[in-house]
Amino acid sequence: MIVTQHLRKCYGDFVAVDDLNLEIVPGEVVGLLGPNGAGKSTTMKMLSGFLTPTSGSASIFGKDIVDDSLQARRLLGYLPEGAPAWGELTPAQFLGFICDVRGLQGQARKQALAEVTDQLHLQHVWHQPIETLSKGYKRRVGLAQAILHQPKVLLLDEPTDGLDPNQKHEVRQLIQRIAQDRIILISTHILEEVEALCSRAVIIARGRILADDTPEGLEQRSRYHLAVTLRLDKPERYRDRLAALPAVSEVEIHRQQITLFPAGEQPLFPQVRELVEQERWPVQSMQLERGRLDEVFRTITMGE
Repeated sequence: MIVTQHLRKCYGDFVAVDDLNLEIVPGEVVGLLGPNGAGKSTTMKMLSGFLTPTSGSASIFGKDIVDDSLQARRLLGYLPEGAPAWGELTPAQFLGFICDVRGLQGQARKQALAEVTDQLHLQHVWHQPIETLSKGYKRRVGLAQAILHQPKVLLLDEPTDGLDPNQKHEVRQLIQRIAQDRIILISTHILEEVEALCSRAVIIARGRILADDTPEGLEQRSRYHLAVTLRLDKPERYRDRLAALPAVSEVEIHRQQITLFPAGEQPLFPQVRELVEQERWPVQSMQLERGRLDEVFRTITMGE
């Protein structure tokens, strides 16, 4: 597992990561979620051995990242932000170099290269300079070097930042395919990344952990949890009737949508549905809200 205890990183008087305590076990895909400058990348760099902590400790499957740094790094694969690589090299040359670094030789080397080429569909760009590849393919090459040696732990720093929607979907599918039986820690400020990939979300701001829960658990903290949203023309006409329902505490209108917030534990959706059916209102859609992660994120990070 990954364990951090009171992990801290300072640059002079500036505290980038402050008293970080975290445990992650195999099978978990954890999103380290926070605004820009929250300390996410600094945490990744400390876990990968790139930066030395100012104080505190961290270990990868019992291997201390400072006292036993080499053994710890052998257990992990790391995709830095932006998936940097030598642009003049081809994927074949770059991944061959990574095999040398990881000590992969002979049949093990051939098998590792064949597996990542197949997993990440790199055949068509295998001998093309990396600097000429699309961002999506550059991310694939970055993921390939991270998983080449079948690591127990994957650290992925902003793996889809800057990609278009199709490229993001591609990369997320790749991550989901390689997630089994591994620890994956994803640093991101993209909320949809957490919803799409993660079994657990850790919200960090100003270097401190402010929340640690499942995405569903965080959604339940939202004021929109179990609210009902209706879409219909001129929703102002229906405000008073809907606001009068016993289970409604508040009404919010935005363009052609009207959102009703629940009062207490009384179920709201059945009351709204019954009224709509009785009055035969021309409702285009009616949705029971799970909760909105963006609203929870703003409340937690800005409230801090």
